[in-house]
Amino acid sequence: MKALEEKILAEGQVFPGNILKVSSFLNHQLDVDFLMLMGEEIARLYKDTKIDKILTIEASGIAIAVAAAAHMHLPVVFAKKNKTTNILADVYSSRVMSFTHNTEYQVVVSKEHLKEGENILIIDDFLAIGNALNGLMDIVSQSGGKTAGIAIAIEKGFQGGGDKLRSQGIRVESLAIVDSMTDDSVKFRPQ
Repeated sequence: MKALEEKILAEGQVFPGNILKVSSFLNHQLDVDFLMLMGEEIARLYKDTKIDKILTIEASGIAIAVAAAAHMHLPVVFAKKNKTTNILADVYSSRVMSFTHNTEYQVVVSKEHLKEGENILIIDDFLAIGNALNGLMDIVSQSGGKTAGIAIAIEKGFQGGGDKLRSQGIRVESLAIVDSMTDDSVKFRPQ
């Protein structure tokens, strides 16, 4: 998505440790109009795929998932990083190591929200090495559902997570794929 690449170049910042900060529009402050364009593009990419629900992970994945869901007219389920009192004991769970936060989480989804036989589109804001997505696919598998595909706002292609998932036969659609980053430049993979 050329518009996303341009927005990353205009507003993104590169930090040590391969961190791309896009907090001005995607994961701290939200540019809602732009998010809706991103959601529209995800809906276009998956328009011919049977999808029953969208699954994401809190917190930054929720905005892009909701934008896509608005265009696809689907419900969004999000995995919580901590079990809370309003989630009963009957949950699907998976362990996820966060690349950005260098922290391991046990993510949970209440069993009442994912059902056997459902086709699930997984959406997230970033894809680096794929830990969060592997955890979400594990939850879909536990539910007896099928991962219909994955949609990502920004993939860090140089970290290999997307290529590894694709090599396993999983459909991964990323709106922008960063091939390399330095302190003063971001280069994108041609799509």
